[in-house]
Amino acid sequence: MRESNIVAAKAVADAVRTSLGPRGMDKMISSPKGEVVITNDGATILKQMEVSHPTAKMLVDLSASQDVEAGDGTTTVTVIAGSLLGAAEKLLRQGIHPTVISESFLVASRKSDEVLRAMSVPVDLSDREQLIKAASTSLNSKVISNNASLLAPLAVDAMLSICDTNSTNVDLRDIAVVKKLGGTIDDTELVRGLVFTQKASHAAGGPTKVVNAKIALIQFCLSAPKTDIEQNVVVSDYSQMDRILKEERKYILDMCKKIQKSGCNVLLVQKSILRDAVNELSLHFLAKMKILVVKDIEREDVEFISKTCGCMPIANVETVHAEKLGKADLVQEETTSEGKIVRVSGVPGAGKTVTLLCKASNKLVLDESERSLHDALCVLRCLVKKRFLTPGGGAPEMQVSYQLSKWANSLEGMQQYCVRAFAEALEVVPYTLAENAGLDAIEVVTALRNKHAAGESAAGINVRKGKVTNILEESVVVPLLVHTSAISLATECVRLILKIDDIVVTR
Repeated sequence: MRESNIVAAKAVADAVRTSLGPRGMDKMISSPKGEVVITNDGATILKQMEVSHPTAKMLVDLSASQDVEAGDGTTTVTVIAGSLLGAAEKLLRQGIHPTVISESFLVASRKSDEVLRAMSVPVDLSDREQLIKAASTSLNSKVISNNASLLAPLAVDAMLSICDTNSTNVDLRDIAVVKKLGGTIDDTELVRGLVFTQKASHAAGGPTKVVNAKIALIQFCLSAPKTDIEQNVVVSDYSQMDRILKEERKYILDMCKKIQKSGCNVLLVQKSILRDAVNELSLHFLAKMKILVVKDIEREDVEFISKTCGCMPIANVETVHAEKLGKADLVQEETTSEGKIVRVSGVPGAGKTVTLLCKASNKLVLDESERSLHDALCVLRCLVKKRFLTPGGGAPEMQVSYQLSKWANSLEGMQQYCVRAFAEALEVVPYTLAENAGLDAIEVVTALRNKHAAGESAAGINVRKGKVTNILEESVVVPLLVHTSAISLATECVRLILKIDDIVVTR
């Protein structure tokens, strides 16, 4: 039973293994609905995979928890877990008890943490260059790696604009990533304000540019009310029909007048599922009142808009007052190569929130650039949480592996054996990096091992040059948190799988 669990989990790890590192391959995922995703983000691949084996699902959850904890290293954590399971399998075959293996792995994981801390380099948040290096390293392994030099500074500037040097955490919800088809990735920009991908509703000839905007965000509908129950109204003559239409006009006009009275000149209308949020008639009245309307605002964006513009969401027409309105210097509709956007600039909350406007030529690239930017922002968040950097390119794993092997000699009995197996299993990361880059993996890993034995803890695999170099000089750096959480989470998952000896199916 235990072996089948290990085989199932290893199969999942092998599926993502080829996508590790800057020269890793990408996966094309096709859903039953015909949607296509191209990515090499471990968490995304595993999320989209249809996994039925309960143990294999644990690896999917593992990459998801790494995504929450660090945001990057989702492929690494899965590959390490798969390799540790392989090591555990060999130990089990030799007759070592699962509990002994599990305890030894825990000890080794704690020791790994110490080794990683010892080799890390402190980082200062005011050192912009250092932060760009860390963001570039994260982006270099993505589909959009060619644009890393442009996107990395954008991610750093976005992060620095919402946090200061004393912050201990960053809320990524304060950075909105807005996607718009058209143009290339090079057109991606940082906007200190808001961007709506919808166009302004000017069906009735409303304005498309407002200076000194007073912004109202409404959550009610500007259309004729509907009854709560199914009802039929029979209209028998023209005068009745006329009366109904008159009432509707009067009802909507009153609402529009109340909005105008508050001094509002830009109206944001939340999407409604019950009935039309705005109709032709209300748009006509609002256009006459010179109010710019942006409709179909998503519910999840409301909090971000309120924070940025300083407005309060209004749920009832009676409560539309001047003090609930937000301010902006300029609200303007802009034409892009693929449609229109509405840009809000000069907002009071510009220091609290920021928007990244992503552009790309097709939807697949657009989605992947959003995911990549998210990873880069997560890397920077890791640095805010734990201000230490470690070298990349398989250097930390190799250093941990070497130090653990050395430390294992001082241990006794079965523990020594298990810690050594743990140390060897970590070599999978540099091995896979070399393999994916088309290098002779055994030769490169041996050269790397020799370097670390000689005391060069920053030696790593330089994929571009195809040899082992000092990876810090190449500016390949990864936050400490990514590595520490990857090893501790992978160990935790493996220990859990080792302890399972039976699966009971309930009905």
